[in-house]
Amino acid sequence: MSQIEWGRLLKKLSPYTIKKGLLYLRHYGLKDFLIRLGERFEPEEIPYGPWYEAYRPTEEELKRQRKKRWKRKPLISIAVPAYKTPERFLREMIESVQAQTYDDWELCVVNAGAKDGGEIQAKILAEYAASDPRIRCEDLPENLGIAENTNRAFSMARGDYIGLLDHDDLLAPNALYEVARALEEDPDIGCLYTDEDKITMDGSEHFQPHLKPDHNLDLLRSNNYITHFFVARREIIEEVGGFRREYDGAQDYDLILRCTEAAGKVGHIPEILYHWRTHKSSTADNPASKMYAFDAGKRAIEDHLRRTGTPGSVSHTKDLGFYRVTYPVRREELISIIIPNKDEKATLEKCLRSIEEKSTYKDYEILIIENNSVTDEIFAYYEELKKKARIRVAVWEGDFNYAAINNYGASLAKGRYLLFLNNDIEVIAADWMEEMLGHCQRPEVGAVGAKLYYPDGTIQHAGCIIGIGGIAGHMFVGMPGDRTGYLHKASIQQDLSAVTAACMMMKAEAFHGAGGFTEELAVAFNDIDLCLKVRRAGYLVVYDPYVKMYHYESKTRGAEDDEEKIRRFQREIEYMRGHWLDILKGGDPYYNKNLSLTKWNYSLRPLKTDGSK
Repeated sequence: MSQIEWGRLLKKLSPYTIKKGLLYLRHYGLKDFLIRLGERFEPEEIPYGPWYEAYRPTEEELKRQRKKRWKRKPLISIAVPAYKTPERFLREMIESVQAQTYDDWELCVVNAGAKDGGEIQAKILAEYAASDPRIRCEDLPENLGIAENTNRAFSMARGDYIGLLDHDDLLAPNALYEVARALEEDPDIGCLYTDEDKITMDGSEHFQPHLKPDHNLDLLRSNNYITHFFVARREIIEEVGGFRREYDGAQDYDLILRCTEAAGKVGHIPEILYHWRTHKSSTADNPASKMYAFDAGKRAIEDHLRRTGTPGSVSHTKDLGFYRVTYPVRREELISIIIPNKDEKATLEKCLRSIEEKSTYKDYEILIIENNSVTDEIFAYYEELKKKARIRVAVWEGDFNYAAINNYGASLAKGRYLLFLNNDIEVIAADWMEEMLGHCQRPEVGAVGAKLYYPDGTIQHAGCIIGIGGIAGHMFVGMPGDRTGYLHKASIQQDLSAVTAACMMMKAEAFHGAGGFTEELAVAFNDIDLCLKVRRAGYLVVYDPYVKMYHYESKTRGAEDDEEKIRRFQREIEYMRGHWLDILKGGDPYYNKNLSLTKWNYSLRPLKTDGSK
């Protein structure tokens, strides 16, 4: 650490910071403590090119991989549909497969249009096949389209698993090694995918890394985030029938949806193992050039919903290739809106007025849980509210405890759905309750959260990631509300480990089954803990950006810096570390280990000083 960095560190070493650091050291050990300490000095933005050069495996690591003794060594078939591929790209694709550190593979290449300008391509393929028996080629007289061409490659495959590789893209040398290792560790995996990046036409620059979460149903219904490198058990591809030509342009999206439905277990390898070569006319760089592909993607999602018995309508978003699924309210059911309050008459009044005047869904009740107010003004307002049929006012007489107050409200609720709402929320989208209820009525969903804005239009909440800032943090805080963020994640539906209870709907049965809010967490992390308990019970937690609210929480709330607050906050941190250490150490499955835990915008996480991950 440089002298300047030591100086910066010393300025931050308050007694509270030192105590917090020692507790982190105790929980996570010296190695993780030093990593987190280094992250405190991350630069504002880590450029991907140099990061990737340090990230990619060394020659020593590749040699070690080649020497591995396998307990289970499946044959992996790589299916490639080739059509008028430039010679350099074709050779580089083939040689990237030959460079694999895992050697039990076969490359099945279909040369489409062999009599339509494909003669040179045929000679190149024959050259490689003659020198390497693992390379097998078949000539097709005519181009049948990408779906049928790939199906012919599938029919050639003899492997236990089949991977998809485009004719001009590249595999990292450790791609099949990592796939085989994942399958050895968990033979129940039916299909899996890896992270990827893009590479320039001349192969000189890597850029735009796509660092993916683990299997994420709602994200997959929003966008084909899986894409490359996708590998599936051969029986699954045969069962679902391979590619369908009516989905040309989105044939991989359609296949991935059907394979993940049939797979049972979907694996994810959070390593950059696929390099997608860009073309200016492709959907990678010029989306509007292939509108037919996005229409095919929309139809693929619609078919997926039908197959899974999920009512829903699919529409394009302004970002082509990203979709919105709207889940209808299956039946009108009572929603209990629970709002804790202490004084703040004007704030509460604005919240209630926005609910009453803007909401188009009418089957709801409002429970205001009064806690230690002192002004005559608020009690006079309560008397007015009691005259309204939808509103009840109940009193929680104990000290402020957000968890206990909401548990009390839930015990009084009559609805099958509980909608936890802060008193400083203002409704923006009129159909907010229908949108949330549509999700919550899905059997697999336990909770749904909203996109919250500060009054100035910047983002206050776009989902929570476990580990951000130590325990958990909101994503995209302070980003202009008209921006969509990394791969549009601020503006598309996805499953997350947690959302804020400032505006969160939950099935009552999921809430009570999880034991409600943990009352030891009086102020911080109680919503994170509740969401994690609901996830542990098998439910999904959905972030829905189409539920839009203003949250009048101050952007400068001040530090937890008096002695009592520090002790309370530290106890709550200790509780979370004691109860959720596995996910805090192992990483949020809806995030990625290569992403920062000190920033909210999907920035790269710095590599360790030795270049390891």
